[in-house]
Amino acid sequence: MSLKRLAIRAVRNLQPLELEPSPRINLLAGANGSGKTSVLEAIHLLGLARSFRSTRLTPVIQQGADQVLVFGAVRLADGRLSQLGVAREREGDWQIRIDGQNARSAAQLAELLPLQLINPDSFRLLEGAPKIRRQFLDWGVFHGEPRFLSAWQRLQAALRQRNSWLRHAKIDAVAQMAWDRELCLASQAIDEYRRTYIQALKPVFETTLAQLISLPELTLSYYRGWDRERDLDAVLATSLLRDQQLGHTQYGPQRADLRLRIGSHNAADILSRGQQKLVVCALRIAQGHLLNRAKHGQCVYLVDDLPSELDTQHRHALCRLLEELDCQVFITGVDSEILQDGWRTDTPVAMFHVEHGRIESSGVKA
Repeated sequence: MSLKRLAIRAVRNLQPLELEPSPRINLLAGANGSGKTSVLEAIHLLGLARSFRSTRLTPVIQQGADQVLVFGAVRLADGRLSQLGVAREREGDWQIRIDGQNARSAAQLAELLPLQLINPDSFRLLEGAPKIRRQFLDWGVFHGEPRFLSAWQRLQAALRQRNSWLRHAKIDAVAQMAWDRELCLASQAIDEYRRTYIQALKPVFETTLAQLISLPELTLSYYRGWDRERDLDAVLATSLLRDQQLGHTQYGPQRADLRLRIGSHNAADILSRGQQKLVVCALRIAQGHLLNRAKHGQCVYLVDDLPSELDTQHRHALCRLLEELDCQVFITGVDSEILQDGWRTDTPVAMFHVEHGRIESSGVKA
């Protein structure tokens, strides 16, 4: 998949623009505050109907504008073009259109335009809460296992019912048993999909990481959210009293985690910032390889401030890995010379200059 055309209206400080990016490498250079990160944010809105910079909509919509609008023509893996559009007014819900039809959910966007984000907040994948690592894991499972989404929706419904009962006890015993059974069945399916995905991810991650940095003691493991020696129904039974005291379900796939460790220590406590960035890059590039295998198509990479935390050697190594994916990449940076350095001479590289919310093409180097 790749963006063939991109139109942006009223995203932060960006002037209305239309862009025809390269299907391979797109470099956006400009001073801090010029709007280059906002271009990546607009693509993120198009693929997920949410920003990676703010949980609130107000900062995203340009001051004085009534709504934000992003449109894209996406080249699919089979060569067809799909037209995607997202819009939202200040007071309202997202409106999502796919090929002229209203979409039911943002999951349909994600299916057509898979995105991988590498930005200064990427360290949170190692340092942050388990929820961030579950989201990373489930991104890969969602794109590789068609049955995952329905199982995840079943899990959420069962959890809502059980947690409501734990807080208010307004459900009869028969209904409680039925929802517990539904929770266990959905949990078993999700755990199976996740374990299968991790088994495929680990060797690709290790190979990718070795091309960036030598960390032979780093290990990646999966915690499913409850005791691996017992079935979930038994765990729920023994933890029921504590669950009632807390008002929520303590164990299950909603507590799963990915654990990256060096020896007995969390990797985030040992690695430098530069090393952490390389580990995160290896994880996300490994996911790109698995997506290529599963769907015979590529995801789009959004890399904000590529030179940050990386020296020349590691920056060049990352460029090589992105080239090997044969995917579309959007990369921002302040120094255009640094951004252009490190790519093979036969890789199509489009250069754009961003200034005061306006974008100008500087041509394509092939």
